[in-house]
Amino acid sequence: MSDSPAGSCCSNNNNGAVAADGRKDLLAPSADELAECPVMVGSTVVKADAEVAGLFRDYEGTRYYFCCAGCGPRFDADPAKYVAAA
Repeated sequence: MSDSPAGSCCSNNNNGAVAADGRKDLLAPSADELAECPVMVGSTVVKADAEVAGLFRDYEGTRYYFCCAGCGPRFDADPAKYVAAA
């Protein structure tokens, strides 16, 4: 067995996908643990990680999660713009 992380089954983060041999990746977050950043559409965010880092905003009763610290201020400037796109 290799000591290299690249040779480890744990070195892949495929966000809950099924491995090529049909096995579910048990270390990946489930779909309900993930969100899409409303500012950087297409960026997947692990909700728990965003919560710990303070990368979220509540707007009109819904929580939005961000992929990086730069997205919060952009969202704050015009939340309706980003909510409409989400």
